[in-house]
Amino acid sequence: MSSRNQTSPAANSQPAPGGASADGQARPSRDEAERAVETLLRWAGDDPAREGLLDTPARVARAFEDWFSGYDEDPVEILQRTFEEVEGYDEMVVLRDVRVESHCEHHLAPILGRAHVAYMPDKRVVGISKLARVVEIYARRLQIQEKLTAQVANCIQDVLQPRGVAVVIEAEHQCMTTRGVHKPGVSLVTSRMLGLFRRNDGTRREFLALVGNPGGGGGHSFG
Repeated sequence: MSSRNQTSPAANSQPAPGGASADGQARPSRDEAERAVETLLRWAGDDPAREGLLDTPARVARAFEDWFSGYDEDPVEILQRTFEEVEGYDEMVVLRDVRVESHCEHHLAPILGRAHVAYMPDKRVVGISKLARVVEIYARRLQIQEKLTAQVANCIQDVLQPRGVAVVIEAEHQCMTTRGVHKPGVSLVTSRMLGLFRRNDGTRREFLALVGNPGGGGGHSFG
């Protein structure tokens, strides 16, 4: 008997955090989630009842709570506390090398990389940790990198209303490196440029220089 069945019924019946899925329907219970993992283990050819796999369904459920915690957080709320006492500062604010840990919505495989985020303030700024939190919240959802890049940039633009926003993400996709074409070492570079970063070549070049020119000019179009 698996350890999942040895836990209390009350613990197993608890729904995942948030109470509802993205389509508005009630989320499955923890017990249902763990049973689904057991099904996948059997489908893969193993025995969920063997010693090494007894706790795997529960561990996977807990891992999903961590990996996909972004569904239960609001990035808009994170950005709403801003500061106006900036002594007239209106130059570029750049946050480099924000760790990105996400999962591909097509294969549930990890997407690992880094994000570079910049904005041109218009009378107010936000704490730099909040920019990293916005990246993290969107990353901790099932994603494609193009959508993730746009979501981060659009959220910052909509909430802060700065004169411009730039987001570049460079990441390696395990759905490409560990399966399918098996091409390790290949990274995908995506960008979203808004406001001054889109209209002004000099501003865009300054940002790209500050973050080390991601993509190396290998044909990627920043826009």
